[in-house]
Amino acid sequence: MSNVIATYIANVRKFSPNARLFLVSAVLTGAAFGVYRLLFNFYALSLELDEGIIGSIITINSTTALVVALPMGYLGDLLGRKRSFILGGMATTLSIAAMALWPSTWLFYVMSVAMGAAQSLAGVTSAPFMIENSAEHERTYLFSLSQGLQMTAAFVGNSIGGYLPTWIGEYRSVDPTSSAAYAGSLGVIAIASGIGLLPYFALRTPRLAAGDRSLFAPIGYAVKNWSSIGKLVTPMLVTSIGAGLFMPFMNVFFRVVHNQPDPVIGRALGWGALAMGIGLIIAPPIADRIGKIPLVVVTQGLSIPFLVLLGYSPVFWMSAVGHYVRLTLMNMGGPVYTAFVMEHVEPKARAMVASLTSMAWNFGWAFSPSISGWLQVHYGFGPVYLGVVVLYTFSVFLYWKFFWGARPAQATGPVTVE
Repeated sequence: MSNVIATYIANVRKFSPNARLFLVSAVLTGAAFGVYRLLFNFYALSLELDEGIIGSIITINSTTALVVALPMGYLGDLLGRKRSFILGGMATTLSIAAMALWPSTWLFYVMSVAMGAAQSLAGVTSAPFMIENSAEHERTYLFSLSQGLQMTAAFVGNSIGGYLPTWIGEYRSVDPTSSAAYAGSLGVIAIASGIGLLPYFALRTPRLAAGDRSLFAPIGYAVKNWSSIGKLVTPMLVTSIGAGLFMPFMNVFFRVVHNQPDPVIGRALGWGALAMGIGLIIAPPIADRIGKIPLVVVTQGLSIPFLVLLGYSPVFWMSAVGHYVRLTLMNMGGPVYTAFVMEHVEPKARAMVASLTSMAWNFGWAFSPSISGWLQVHYGFGPVYLGVVVLYTFSVFLYWKFFWGARPAQATGPVTVE
């Protein structure tokens, strides 16, 4: 264990200044958005918007991120990584501030579109940025640590953010559950999000060469390597379809199936996020020992029995344990696989491939919840979890089939699969 910790610290110390600034921003914005995700629904309810409108707002956000991912990849190449981060972050911050200052249904819809596009721009820029600002030996640590720190910061943000409406309510002499208290809380979140942008201004990133910024360069690469790119993206698409079936309904599942009150459900989801963050952080040393793809296949494969325990256990505490362990195992390989993907495409195509992986992930979250809702109404959660088990098993098979035993490739070359 001491050797593992020493290796981890040694690799973290090798992070470039750009990578360190990126991680600082990831922590600050992760905490801010953790609080936003916790409070926005309550804010909308305090304005007497019903659950149907709230669901539509969330769907519009995911659908926008899906639709604009590919154009945002091109825009990210044209603007450069630094400007893309700043533009995406500023648009998100201003959207939150606008919702706090001028609450109305139509504005929420418009800002949801703006946030979906902005988050898509920042999201498709992150993976190419990290691959360009890390060497092979510390790359997996950077990818995993960035996402792990965001999840851990979101857990801390949720823990503190739950008290924010109370503090704002006391300061403004209004009820903590009033729209004024929630609007003030969103104002604080917008300020915190703006502070999270400051490290980006210190980045030193070169603009891509004219040939790499060409609109047709990534298209030509995609046409030439469509088979390899399809193999890289398809397992993520299958996983996202499964995730979209049950992840948005975890709170509903614990309430309907296990009859748990809101505070217990909140703690279960919060500790689940922390467990996932810990899993992400400990993944790199394991990947160093067994390899990136073996880590993905083994951890995601081991998560499936715990998914069954989560979905079919009649006892809440066993279901909760299944939730924690499944989250930890299933998500350990996410950043590791993203690093693997970015290592196996040419620089001129990284933003485009990052866009495709973003589209694959958002596809399930945009369309699967409606299918899941219909199944829940007519048949309960049993068929939902059966579908998830089948899809997750198939995705693990695809990772194994496509990439297990793949020969090492140069960071700028396409993956070689036998």
